[in-house]
Order: sequence, then C-alpha cells, then structure tokens
Amino acid sequence: MGKFTGMLLVSDYDNTFQYTDAALSGGGADAVPPPSQRNLAAVSRWIAGGGLFAIATGRALGAVCRQIGDLPINAPIIVDNGGSMYDLAEKRYVIRTLLPDCALEDLAGVEAAFPGTSMELYLSDERIHALHPTERNIQHCKLTGMPFAAIDALNAETIPVPLAKALFMAEMPQLLRLRAYMTAHGWEDRYEMIFSSDHLMELTAKGADKGAMARRLRRLTGSHTLICIGDHANDLPMLQSADLAFAPANAIEAVRAAPGVAVVCHCLDGAVADVVERVEAL
Repeated sequence: MGKFTGMLLVSDYDNTFQYTDAALSGGGADAVPPPSQRNLAAVSRWIAGGGLFAIATGRALGAVCRQIGDLPINAPIIVDNGGSMYDLAEKRYVIRTLLPDCALEDLAGVEAAFPGTSMELYLSDERIHALHPTERNIQHCKLTGMPFAAIDALNAETIPVPLAKALFMAEMPQLLRLRAYMTAHGWEDRYEMIFSSDHLMELTAKGADKGAMARRLRRLTGSHTLICIGDHANDLPMLQSADLAFAPANAIEAVRAAPGVAVVCHCLDGAVADVVERVEAL
C-alpha cells in the first residue's frame, strides 16, 4: 500500500499536461515543446506510490495515441471529450458512446441554416471527414497527426453513421450562434455541446462528457478519491465531479474561478507535478 493507493488522477492533455496552444497558430506538432520533465517525474512517482493516472481529452483516440505513447499511464484513458474510454494495455474500448443516427439529419440542418460552416465529422472507424475545411482545420490536422478527407455535402454516402463525435470550428461569435440554433431546435435532449477552445465546439452524445466518464472510470477502478485538472470549458464537468479539482494558471477564467478549483502553475512549468506535490503534502 502506497501513499496514493486508491487515488485516481485524471488530467486533460492539451494545455494542461502538455502545452500545445501555439501549435494551432502555425507549425503543427513541430511547434509543441517537449513534455514537462517535472510532470513526467511526478506521475512516475504517483504510480510508484500506488496511484492511478489517466488522460482525459477531447481528441479522438488516434490523435492522442500519437502523443502519449511514452507517458506513464496505468488506467484507461478518456477520449472523444468523454464519449469513450479506452484501455491502452488491452488495446480496446471499454466504453464507447456514439452519436444517434439522427445526427446526420441534424448536421445537415446546421449546414442549411449556416452555409459554409466548418465541421469535422469523426467516423466510428477512426476516419475524419471535413465539410468546408479552413486553415484552422489544416493546423488542427498538423497538430493531431490525423488527416481528414474533405467532402462537399452531408449525406449517407459521404458520412456513414454512426458518428463518434462532431467538431465545429469557427470564431466564438459564430460558435455561439450555432449553439443558440441547436438549443432552439431541441439538441440539448440528445447531445452535449461543449466549447473546448475559443474556436472549437464539440458535439457528443447526451450524457457523454468528461465528468460522466471520469466518474465511470472511478467506479471501474474502485478508486476512493478522484483528482482532476483541466484548463477549458470542456473540463468543467470533470472538475465538478472531482474530490480535488485543479486548473493550471493558463486556464480560462471560467475554470480558474469555478467553485472548489485550486490554481497551480502554468502548464509549461509542470502543472500536473504541482498537483502531485500538493497531494503529497496532505
């Protein structure tokens, strides 16, 4: 029995465990700095002390696996913004929640109401199709290492259902208009619509968010304490589910000011290591 036995530490990946923000403005994955050695050492110490460590990300499985292959992870990871849980050791999905079949019709409604809207559609077989891709989609592709196939229409031939998730890419004023349209058309009854950056909005199945999946991971592992850290709005459900919640100093204001969230150092300085050290000191 180690000091951290029974504790589950779940960290967001982008701009929490690993700083990737600059990569989206140019340079792609080549602009991503090396992982924080403080974080790597702290997580290794956490695991050696009996703790469990997992990543929870909005990324699809293929996009995150390209980045975390050498990270010390000993629990299933959360991908698709809480839509799925994947066991790296067993190479299988533990849980997978796909969009309802009506998603294609719903997305076509968005395209009709907002022509030219940039969407990334994540197929259940890990492929990505992009409608009206922009330079942001290209940079996103460079960052994740997952290519997309450009399409010019939404139909059963171009988008075989079911989908794992959809991603809308635009400036925030446009994303807010899209979300208002979705809310007015009753989408909240069948989808989660969560902002994962100032230009990305994720669409997952109802009930599929990082918080719900972190709770399921806690039950699956039999952990008595859930500790979470994240930087953006899509991390809030996870932070609200945690016994101990943290945010790096670079997190958005809504996360840093959320009730019960303690702020640690900037992602670049090893925010996850700060969390481990604070728990060590308890």
